[in-house]
Amino acid sequence: MSLKFKPPIGNFSQINGKCISLVGDDIDTDRIIPARFLKCIDFDSLGKSVFDDDRKTLKGNHPFDLETNKGASILIVNSNFGCGSSREHAPQALMRWGIKAIIGESFADIFYSNCIAIGIPCFTLPKESIKKIQKYLDFKNLFLEIDLFKSTAKSENFKFNLEIKETSKKMFLSGEWDATSKLLENTDLIENKLNNLPYINFNSSFE
Repeated sequence: MSLKFKPPIGNFSQINGKCISLVGDDIDTDRIIPARFLKCIDFDSLGKSVFDDDRKTLKGNHPFDLETNKGASILIVNSNFGCGSSREHAPQALMRWGIKAIIGESFADIFYSNCIAIGIPCFTLPKESIKKIQKYLDFKNLFLEIDLFKSTAKSENFKFNLEIKETSKKMFLSGEWDATSKLLENTDLIENKLNNLPYINFNSSFE
């Protein structure tokens, strides 16, 4: 787990990082972050609890526990990743562990949207390409350079053309995914709009 968590801010076009593989179809949000952790007041502590039940079952042999995967930030998954309930805690937990991007065969729609909303791009590749990467990761570390503008991922041994929804791609390149920053950048426009609303008058006095 990353000790110095820094959430993404604004626009970005490059993601470089070490890959970590999680093999299996239909990995749901309850496995990503079990329901008992949903009582948290904020998301800050979720990183250490990601895949908690699976990790306990595998007793240190889960990919998220292996020393070779320490510092990984690009998650490689199979099909229908993030299915199940719509809990936003799942991508929040992954991000706080250190995941900055996910490459998979396919994603559950709500999980995908929740990832985009917090700045985690989700890319797709054909099954054969995913299996090729996962097989390689069984023996060696893999560092990928992801270019959002070109929709490519490359390393010394691989180069892939990634698929990502055009609307999502534009949001990351422009920074529009980051709603909080956009609001803070446009406080004057927001105040002007409030002042011009016919049913709100901040200058009026109440008797």
